[in-house]
Amino acid sequence: MKPGFIVLLTFVPMLAMAQLKELDKNVASVKDSVVSWRRYLHQHPELSNREYKTGAYIAARLKALGLEVQTGVGKTGVVALLKGGKPGPVVALRADIDALPVYERVNVPFKSTDSAEYLGQQVPVMHACGHDTHVAILLGTAAVLAAMKKDIPGTVKFIFQPAEEGAPGDEEGGAPLMIKEGVMDNPKVDAIFGLHINSQTPIGTVKYKSGAEMASSDWFVVKVKGKQSHGSQPWNGIDPVVVAAQIIQGFQTIVSRQAELTKAPVVITVGKIHSGVRSNIIPEELVMEGTIRTLDSKMQEQVHEKMKITAAKIAEASGATAEVSIDTKTKVTYNDPLLVKQMLPSIAAAIGAENVKEGEWTTGAEDFSFYGDKAPAFFFFLGGLPAGKDPAKAAPHHTPDFYIDDSRLDAGVKIFCQLVFDYGRKK
Repeated sequence: MKPGFIVLLTFVPMLAMAQLKELDKNVASVKDSVVSWRRYLHQHPELSNREYKTGAYIAARLKALGLEVQTGVGKTGVVALLKGGKPGPVVALRADIDALPVYERVNVPFKSTDSAEYLGQQVPVMHACGHDTHVAILLGTAAVLAAMKKDIPGTVKFIFQPAEEGAPGDEEGGAPLMIKEGVMDNPKVDAIFGLHINSQTPIGTVKYKSGAEMASSDWFVVKVKGKQSHGSQPWNGIDPVVVAAQIIQGFQTIVSRQAELTKAPVVITVGKIHSGVRSNIIPEELVMEGTIRTLDSKMQEQVHEKMKITAAKIAEASGATAEVSIDTKTKVTYNDPLLVKQMLPSIAAAIGAENVKEGEWTTGAEDFSFYGDKAPAFFFFLGGLPAGKDPAKAAPHHTPDFYIDDSRLDAGVKIFCQLVFDYGRKK
């Protein structure tokens, strides 16, 4: 069997033919609106924990559908409930709503020219990760399901989550804060689904991975303390810059010689270093910051411990000290294998089995991972690469040239709707 082929053996009760036709008709009817909503949001992006207008825009459309709407969840998030006409489980669907401090270079009519304050600086703002498409897809899903309310088994909870990219400074935010405020309870969620648009995946297709799919994300700070001296007399001091350079190399040795890479990959990156005020003064202190990515929770703990030991011992060898602090931003995004097996036929039914491919894990991170602690979760990628384009030449996410073909966002709407109906019947 060739890699990427899917064997759809699990039986999931499907919609009746009349309901399938109604679903297709309703999805088609919102297709243009979904694109319009996406383009409006793209032109008016807001940063994490500052999505005030975005939240109001979402809430207004959900209220117009007659849903039970709660605003201000997790600061600026919106949660809506749709109670179906038949008994069944509670299914949650999640979309993230925040943008990034990135300047947009793509010349489209709905290009963002907005700016905002971020950590004391005025910065450009852009939906450089596609969260605008996620919001539009979930709004379209809500519209379709509201029109088919009588046929829905159970309850659908629509979660529009702020600050997936990380709350600024020391603020709380994102999935952890929404969970803390009860988004997975009242009513308790039985299963949760999420998607992410991808600029390097062909339009209209889906990629997924059972089990560990996306990496955990930890941010670390290393403070190295030495002894200040004149730059011409290093023997009279303890140079924290040289010590830091050795610590950086030591961290890479953890990756290449201490981590069991056949089990799961590990990435340790130092992205920021600050020390000193003049070129002829050996400074007393140095601070460096970076990120850790792992795809196994036990390996994550091991890497944390090894980094602390490595930094401390290298510093000690030179007479310096080094302290490592680590802040876990996300966990490993883990797709419940049973849920994936059960619901893959539904995705295939929505867009065709030939358009559903099993992918590889990625070292990108997602705070959707926290929802998996509360209920079985399934997170997948939806293609946004224009037809005929080379994936290798597509601009990555979080860059000024990031671009998504939004002509098939209806595929995401159809998938979400199919998952809701089929999971409800399965239960």
